Amino acid sequence: MTLTDLTVGGRTLRVHVRPGNGTRTPLLLCNGIGARWEMLDPFVAALPQDLEVIRFDVPGIGGSPRSRLPYHMATFAPTVAALVRELGHEQVDVLGYSWGGGLAQQIALSDRALVRRLVLVATGTGSLMVPARPSVLSKMLTPRRYRDPAYAATVAGEIYGGTLRTHPERAAALLHGGTTDRGYLFQLLAGAGWTTLPALRLIKAPTLVVSGDDDPIIPLVNARILSRGIGDSTLHVYRGGHLALLTEPDELAPVIDRFLR
Repeated sequence: MTLTDLTVGGRTLRVHVRPGNGTRTPLLLCNGIGARWEMLDPFVAALPQDLEVIRFDVPGIGGSPRSRLPYHMATFAPTVAALVRELGHEQVDVLGYSWGGGLAQQIALSDRALVRRLVLVATGTGSLMVPARPSVLSKMLTPRRYRDPAYAATVAGEIYGGTLRTHPERAAALLHGGTTDRGYLFQLLAGAGWTTLPALRLIKAPTLVVSGDDDPIIPLVNARILSRGIGDSTLHVYRGGHLALLTEPDELAPVIDRFLR
């Protein structure tokens, strides 16, 4: 395991690399809003050990320093691309989860040569998408669930769906802390007014769209829109909610690994 701080594009990001055996294209993971890289541990542990996995914290989240100024998906994507090349890679597969799915789409649009294959999990097209219910969206406006385990358990079923409806206490273990108010706000602002809806046809990387049938944050119809809009795409619908990548990784990791192979 390699943990380091890399400065790219004027930003210092905490980066974690799980080495593979060098025979496969590395996998870059772009995480959800407010989530530091450790949150994806269950999924990474379920992936084959021969696969190199790259993770990072966005500014103000986990171990990455806070940004003084807001950033945008379109301006942050080149920073992530520079990070990948700083690690010595000219091409990677990219998996974007939730908020990170927007970032992954932007990377695939702005740096086509970098992205061999694209996986979009529990995500949509940005500001132009079918939204969650207002009661769900209101609970996504602050990072309180990352700091208050009791509150996380209270809202987990409503906002995440899936197995957290019956086992909401699992949210406290899944939602690692380290989220600053400014970091979270800047992630919200990064997607303000941003959408890939008119540009989906310009995504040329073969794409796997993965979505749950009980995801209150990103309703399933958004995955269907992504899959229909991206020319070379496959849709995989699983029974579960927004956090199934973490709660049922043994189900989803093999699906994603087969696609990447």
